[in-house]
Parts: sequence; structure tokens; C-alpha cells
Amino acid sequence: MHVEQSVSPPASLPLPITGLILAGGAGRRMGGVDKGWVLWQKAPLISHAIQIVQADSAEILISANRQLEDYRALGYPVIPDSCATFEGPLMGLSAGLAAAGQDWVASIPVDSPLLPHDLLRQMWQAKMDKDLVVVRSDQRWHAVLVLCHRRLLPRLQAYLDQGGRRVQDWFRDLDYATLHLDEAVLRNCNVPEDLS
Repeated sequence: MHVEQSVSPPASLPLPITGLILAGGAGRRMGGVDKGWVLWQKAPLISHAIQIVQADSAEILISANRQLEDYRALGYPVIPDSCATFEGPLMGLSAGLAAAGQDWVASIPVDSPLLPHDLLRQMWQAKMDKDLVVVRSDQRWHAVLVLCHRRLLPRLQAYLDQGGRRVQDWFRDLDYATLHLDEAVLRNCNVPEDLS
């Protein structure tokens, strides 16, 4: 059986990937604040997210629905959801896939500052001949952490149009690869106690 290898450019060169930072949530468990601007180790979470994607992406987009001018001031395009009612991260992924200048989009949540800085390269190497890579730990799926080809946008949009919002469900019928990571590096800052 032939398996296509995902050849990576040298580590000093970016991959043909748009890095998409999902910062458009309502932050309900954090008291309703925009989590991108919450401080973790004396820097806003958005700064940590940019550091995670910048080395290996050819382009960075920020999916946000509040404080748009503050995000734009960081120097990257800001993509709001098509509706302003905080419908979940898949809306941000859909908007990012539509706006991306690269065929591949890697999405990360803004509130996971412990993600490895070579995450995009790990995703790229895991994809083989698949159009989708989904991250999981031994405990669960982390399905906002994906590497996705833009050709999957119609499938995602159809799922959203049918009212689907659960991140773990949209890809179940797709042929995808899995990247396993330790749960410790996948930790989200969901409540104020997570910031300490």
C-alpha cells in the first residue's frame, strides 16, 4: 500500500499554511472578557498564540468578534464570524478557510499557551494524504486544533447550515489523520484560576 509522505520545507522556511488563531469566543467562563487580551505570564494570550504559529505559517489570520481594532493593531488580518452571536469556533474556522491565502489552514485556540511551537510542522508531517488532521490526547479530541485543506470548506459550511455546532461532530464522516499530543500541552485557560 502506497502512503504519501508529507515532505516539509526546511525548518527555516514557512510551510504553505495559513495559521488561524481562534479568538472569537464569548469567554463566558472567564467572566465574559475577550480571552485574547487576558494576561498569562505577563503577556496577552494572543501574543502567545502568535508565537506558536508564526515560525511555520506563511500567513496569519485572527478570528475575532470583539476589539477588532486592537487585534488589527497587531499587524494581521482580522476575520469576524459571519454572524455576531458567538456561534462557536467552527464559525471562525469557516470564515478563516474562506479568507485564507494558502490552501492549508491550521487553527489553534487563543487560550492554549502551552501548545508546542512546532505544532504546525507536526500537523503537516501527520497529514499523509488526508485533507484534515485533528489533534487528540489520550483523554479526548481537541477538535479546534486542526490542519484543514480549503477544499473541505463546503462540507463544513453544509454542517453549519444544517445547524451543526459541535466541533467534535463535523469531521466524523471525513477521512482524517490524527495527531496525538499530551493533554498537558493542550490545556485551555477557561477560568481565571487557569491563569496562575
